[in-house]
Amino acid sequence: MKAAWLISCVPLAACDPVPTAEQFIPDYRGVETTLLADDLVQFNVSMTNALSAQDVSNYAECAAAGYTLIRGWGFARHLRTNVDEEAGVWTADAVYTISPALPRGIKTIDAEVVSASCAEKGIPTV
Repeated sequence: MKAAWLISCVPLAACDPVPTAEQFIPDYRGVETTLLADDLVQFNVSMTNALSAQDVSNYAECAAAGYTLIRGWGFARHLRTNVDEEAGVWTADAVYTISPALPRGIKTIDAEVVSASCAEKGIPTV
């Protein structure tokens, strides 16, 4: 009886535990920005130790908010984000429009508010 129990538990012991939010210690590896037009910017970010694609998307949004402020503008509008993970390295390729006034659309961000939130969470901007 004990042998059967031991055999059934072995596969579980071989699995790595799923990391929890308390174990989340991200390694932000940098931001590369490309100005596509006066108000159109591409952000390429990479990180390790992400729990999900949302973590790297948040990093890209923080980069967009920081860049918007550096340009002296206050708002950005999210156009798209492509996320990939390979060998534990997460990357995101995100494109935002930036503007001095609140742009039309539903995926807009107030750069000051987002930058402050990123600072509170320890997510770097540019």
